[in-house]
Amino acid sequence: MTVKPLGDRVLIKMKEVETKTASGLYIPQTAQEKTTTGTVVAVGDDKEVITVKVGQDVMYDKYAGTAITIDNVDHLIVSMGDLIAIVE
Repeated sequence: MTVKPLGDRVLIKMKEVETKTASGLYIPQTAQEKTTTGTVVAVGDDKEVITVKVGQDVMYDKYAGTAITIDNVDHLIVSMGDLIAIVE
């Protein structure tokens, strides 16, 4: 399935949450926090507002966007205003 965001929206593939700490302890899924970083998969057609490019890693607001599943992979559609930073 192909999803093309409209306007100033960006489609982000969410990063996997770490299930194990550095010391080797496993974190149960119920105790894990929602990830706030991901990779840009597609951008909308409002080129004046959108400043990120496909392939860039970005950080977004914790409760931003609409979660969707594409081919069993979690994605998020967020407004450009909900993006906080580009992660390099």
